[in-house]
Amino acid sequence: MHDKDKIALFIDADNAPASRIDFVLSEVAKYGVVNIRRAYGNWKSPSLDPWIKVLHEYAIQPIQQFDLTKGKNASDIALVIDVMDTLYSRDVDAICLVSSDSDFTPLVTRALADGKLVIGLGERKAPTPFVNACSRFLYLDQPTLDEKPAVQKQTNLKSDTKLINLLRQAINATADEDGWAPLGPVGSHISNQASFDSRNYGFKKLSDVFKAIDLFEMKANGKHFFVRDIRGKTPSPQR
Repeated sequence: MHDKDKIALFIDADNAPASRIDFVLSEVAKYGVVNIRRAYGNWKSPSLDPWIKVLHEYAIQPIQQFDLTKGKNASDIALVIDVMDTLYSRDVDAICLVSSDSDFTPLVTRALADGKLVIGLGERKAPTPFVNACSRFLYLDQPTLDEKPAVQKQTNLKSDTKLINLLRQAINATADEDGWAPLGPVGSHISNQASFDSRNYGFKKLSDVFKAIDLFEMKANGKHFFVRDIRGKTPSPQR
């Protein structure tokens, strides 16, 4: 995406931390210009006071929704309606949803069907279907990149069968006859298949993820990196 792409940001204030708004806007700005900024909730509720303190500072439009029925969140419906209106009536390239609510999963798939990039940001309590539906999903309550020791990170990653399979499939799909796959195409294949972000695993870059797992072998050719699944492969000769 180029830097003039237009992004619509929709915040489910009941299910997102106001303390991470700086991070949200910084992340979304990587994809383009955020020209629609809306947050939904019952602004008379004391629980939303942290959001009220940042709305004006960040030019976020508050959309008021009263809790018409106890235990029901009317904000979700209002947000969905506004996203659909935006898809039909506004020229936007991407939709950003800030929430941890699985109710938005059908909305994500609908926006994807319209050819829109869908960026999701939420807490780790966000249900897997919602996370996987997004083009990219980033956790707002992720630990800092230096919080976990490298050995602990490697152990956790190796036990994540879903992640390991995802990495192996991407390598197999882009590798040459010797099993080596350029890191760029590997990353593109992963992005096309899942809402993967290396930062959710405690690493800055995809290459760091591969380096942290002893199930893969890496080599450099100039400025380009290559990765290979070591299963059934003869290790590269030492030079």
